[in-house]
Amino acid sequence: MGLTAKIRTRDGWAVSHAVVTVTDMTGTQVLRAEADTEGAVRDTTELAPGAYTVIVTAVGYAPAASSAIVTASGRAEVGTVTLTRQGGTELPPPGPWTIDPVHSSVAAVAQHLGISSVHGRFAEFGGTIEIAPADVTKSRVEAVIRAASIDTGNGMRDTHLKSGDFLDVERHPEITYRSTGVTVSGSDRWTVHGELSMHGIVRPVDLDLAYLGTGADPWGGTRAAFRATAELHREDFAMNYNQVLQAGIAAIGTTLRVELDIQAVQGDSLPQA
Repeated sequence: MGLTAKIRTRDGWAVSHAVVTVTDMTGTQVLRAEADTEGAVRDTTELAPGAYTVIVTAVGYAPAASSAIVTASGRAEVGTVTLTRQGGTELPPPGPWTIDPVHSSVAAVAQHLGISSVHGRFAEFGGTIEIAPADVTKSRVEAVIRAASIDTGNGMRDTHLKSGDFLDVERHPEITYRSTGVTVSGSDRWTVHGELSMHGIVRPVDLDLAYLGTGADPWGGTRAAFRATAELHREDFAMNYNQVLQAGIAAIGTTLRVELDIQAVQGDSLPQA
């Protein structure tokens, strides 16, 4: 096998239409291969030992280049190449953006019994993003989540999560997040500083944000995609319920991993269906 590689997006999705070009140190192309439907490249062309440049291109994505050393075996194992959407290294155009809940998800993961994870999501939420024109660090985010829309795939567990032991949705029907600032963390990564209000308590929470790019949608609009993560501790929001097993392990972990996949539509409202 001459060349092997996996082409992925930042979210781990396969880029099935990617093209891999390999050139030698003189700039001469020695190999060209296309990724299969799983984003994998497997080419049997034997390469002479030496140093090469590997360039990966795909429509709608910024090119990625890396170096590869071919050993006496004639193989080059490039590994995983991550492509970013074109325009994904800067924030979207300035102005208002509206979160599209149909094409977004708000999820959380907690440890269960010390050996596995419980996954949950909120089905009802909305929010707005304002990209500041002159200084992107002054951009703002606001979001509202309906606490009673929690769904873990188990009705009994969901009822318990809505009770006073956890979210107490009767007294605190909404979970809100309002940003207080944005700082640059990398070429396409940002930290959103903000305040999360949950269970009647407000705490500072930072979101680790990756901007995935901007593109046209089938309805004539422009969309931007983001992925954000955060870590919360239940005790910070006075949700201290737990059941300790005989081994001293908590039935439900006190740390929550929050995972947000967001699509936002340019403008101050969503398109009418």
